[in-house]
Amino acid sequence: MSLREQVYSVLIVSDSQKFNSSLTSALPEKKYGPIKVVPGVGACKRELLERSYDIVIINTPLPDDYGSRLAIDLASDIGLGVLIFVKSENFSAVYDQVTEYGVLTVSKPANGQMVLQSMLLLCATRERLRRMEKKTASIEEKMEEIRLTNRAKWALIDNLGMNEAEAHKYIEKQAMDRCMPKKRIAEEIIEKYDRREKQ
Repeated sequence: MSLREQVYSVLIVSDSQKFNSSLTSALPEKKYGPIKVVPGVGACKRELLERSYDIVIINTPLPDDYGSRLAIDLASDIGLGVLIFVKSENFSAVYDQVTEYGVLTVSKPANGQMVLQSMLLLCATRERLRRMEKKTASIEEKMEEIRLTNRAKWALIDNLGMNEAEAHKYIEKQAMDRCMPKKRIAEEIIEKYDRREKQ
């Protein structure tokens, strides 16, 4: 799916009806949806427990906190695209505080062009994070396969007197002959010899 076709879910954290209605009307429906608005930090955290979002927009100050801590937490812990709107007099301080966590800061009032450009930057950021998440998951799967294969090799060495090269070759041959992933073969070997030890 190309970036043009991708639709991004948006959570707006804001207590201002005027801000909420102008922002939601500025976001094209073909690109952003669903769009949900919550009034503060507590409501935001509850909403994120219910469902995930691609982008979170925070309009400071919030009734239960300023909002910069929430922005930092969301950007660093969850990996969302986070945009924070701040009054111009607070821009430098907030920018210095949140930028290292990848939070995009925009000074209020912001015109529609600035908002749309910021949203496009967040979409690009979200895609980069998505690719990193896939890469991380792939690396974790590979490491799990290596761990299981090593355990299976040791089970073969201990129980059948094979050396490491023979055990490795055995697992690979079984995987090829049976058209199964090495991970599954390793799991079967571990299960077989674990069962024997328990008897």
